[in-house]
Amino acid sequence: MTKPVALPLFPLNTVVFPGGRLPLRVFEQRYLDLIKRCIAENASFGICAIREGQEVGTPAVPCAVGTRVRIVEWDMPQTGIFHVDTEGLDRFVIRSTRVEPSGLLTSQVEPVSAEAPAAIPEEYELATEVLQHIIGEYGASRFPEPHAFEDAVWVGYRLSEVLPLKLSTRQNLLEMNDSLARLRILVQILRQHMN
Repeated sequence: MTKPVALPLFPLNTVVFPGGRLPLRVFEQRYLDLIKRCIAENASFGICAIREGQEVGTPAVPCAVGTRVRIVEWDMPQTGIFHVDTEGLDRFVIRSTRVEPSGLLTSQVEPVSAEAPAAIPEEYELATEVLQHIIGEYGASRFPEPHAFEDAVWVGYRLSEVLPLKLSTRQNLLEMNDSLARLRILVQILRQHMN
């Protein structure tokens, strides 16, 4: 059993998947301090979808499962605003949360074990075809190499990021530990949109 570790949280109205990229524009003091600390210490932080509340102001209530991210690029175009590019590392479950005096949420989290790569069954090949088309359309820069079009985990995560899904659907897809079940749901959504 792994011991919970402390992780600062950044609750947002979005979901990040392992291996995915998310650009952030940071201007609230509590998050500016967090980003400065993460850059200085090469540390990671957690991104969770918001269950209750708002991104700005009073600390929001995060969903129980989120993704640990690291900063891959950053820029400060003007004083008081950070532009950071983050990359999803691994999923975690929140065990407890406290609010710091600054309003920053810090949680005790446990990692969720990574899903093992899995081959994509023939009936779900539509998912791969659609993803290849999207990457061709938007450019590979939004989808860092290596691409793993034969891996159900990678294809499921990338499609979950780019398809126009409700936040609750995206969160459910993040929480699943079955890459084939995730692909089955995504293929059903794709077929509904095609009809």
